[in-house]
Amino acid sequence: MPEPSLFRPFVTRPLTDTLAADIHRYIATQGLGAGQRLPERALAEQFRVSRSPIRRALERLAVERVVEARPEGGYVVTEAAMRLPREQAEEAYGAASEDDVYFRIARERLAGLLPDRFTESEFMRRYGVTRGELAAILRRMAQEGWAERLPGHGWAFLPTLASAEAYGQGYRFRLMLESGGILEPSFKLDREALLQCRAEQEALVAGAVHTASPAYLFDANSRLHETIAACSGNAFILDALKRLDRLRRLMEYQKAVDRQQAERRCREHLVLIDLLLSGQREAAADFMRVHLRQAAIEKQAGPHDVGGAGD
Repeated sequence: MPEPSLFRPFVTRPLTDTLAADIHRYIATQGLGAGQRLPERALAEQFRVSRSPIRRALERLAVERVVEARPEGGYVVTEAAMRLPREQAEEAYGAASEDDVYFRIARERLAGLLPDRFTESEFMRRYGVTRGELAAILRRMAQEGWAERLPGHGWAFLPTLASAEAYGQGYRFRLMLESGGILEPSFKLDREALLQCRAEQEALVAGAVHTASPAYLFDANSRLHETIAACSGNAFILDALKRLDRLRRLMEYQKAVDRQQAERRCREHLVLIDLLLSGQREAAADFMRVHLRQAAIEKQAGPHDVGGAGD
C-alpha cells in the first residue's frame, strides 16, 4: 500500500513525491545554506528509507532547482532554494507549527505530563493541529525512535533518559564503548562515509553551527559517532550506541545550545576524523575519550543547562 502523505490526510502519493517534499522542508527548516552537501546516505538514515528513493527524490528536486548535482557526485543546496524567505518556506511546508508542537510534546513528555499511550484524536485536541499536521509530527517522532504506533490503535512513547544521573551514566558508557570500538580487531575504515561526515562538520564550522536547529546538530553529530561505531565491525557496539542515541535525544533537545561549545566540538570532530583517515587509531581512541569526557562535563548538570544538541 502506498505511504500516506504527510501533508494531505488520507491521500496517497508516490514515495518519491513524499521524500522530495520532506527533503525540501528539511532544507528550509534546518538552516542549510547554499552549497551545503546533501549526502544520500545521511538522508536515507534521516527518513528511514533506502538510498534509491532518496536519489530519485533528489533528481526531482534538481529539476525544480532546489538542489543541483555536483561533477564529483552527490547534490548540494542551490542559491535558488535560499531565495524563498524562511517564513514563506515554513508556511509552505507547515514546518513552523510542526516544530512548535514537536518540541512542546518533547517538553511535556520529559515533564511527565503525557501518558505512556495516546491516540491521534487526543493529540489533535490537545495541540490544536490537523490530522495531516499530526501525521508529520508522529512520523518524525517514530523516525527518531521515541514513539511508535501500536498494533491496531493508538501510539506509545518509548523509554528515554529522563534524569541527569541516567544521562551521565550514558556518557560514561560511551567512553568505554566508542573508544574501545576504534581499537577493535575488526575495525575497517569506511572512508566514503567519514568523508561525508567531514563535509557536514566542515559546513557547521564554517558558520552553519550558529543557525542550525538543535535537531540538526544532534543528527549531524550522532551520525558521525555512529559512523565510527559502524567501522568497528562489531554489531553490538553500533547497536548499543544507536539505542543510547535514541534514549538521549529528548534530553538533548531540552538543553540550551551553547553555539561556541558546539562549534568547538565540531572542530574536535574534524581532528578525530583526520586521525582515523590517516590510520592513527590509537591516537583517535585517546582523542575520543578526551572528547567525550569534556562533553559529559559540559552537559551533565541537568536537563535545562547549556550544552545541548548532541555529541
